[in-house]
Amino acid sequence: MNVVSLIGNLASDVDLREVGADKKVASFLLAVDRQGKDSGADFVRVSTWERQAEICAEYLTKGRRIALDGRLRSHSWEEEGKRRSAVEVVAHRVEFLPGAGQSGGEVVPFEAAVA
Repeated sequence: MNVVSLIGNLASDVDLREVGADKKVASFLLAVDRQGKDSGADFVRVSTWERQAEICAEYLTKGRRIALDGRLRSHSWEEEGKRRSAVEVVAHRVEFLPGAGQSGGEVVPFEAAVA
């Protein structure tokens, strides 16, 4: 089963791009705090598609706290003669969490179809 749930803060602004005919993808980095002796943060590349991508690009900015559910996706490519690979989270549900001085959370008003 390929299921990921994360809570963290955006470490970058959302980058919204068009790919192909009428398809949109938003991507950003999410900083997820580590617990225990190994304190610090892990930085995870996240992407989301279609209407959810548009909503994230409109409302999310660097530093905003969110929770998300999604799946892992790995891909690889050649760069300067070396094989590279990366893993990202494809989010199908994003919840905007309250920051300092805010109350309540906002849920993006739909869940993207899980492909």
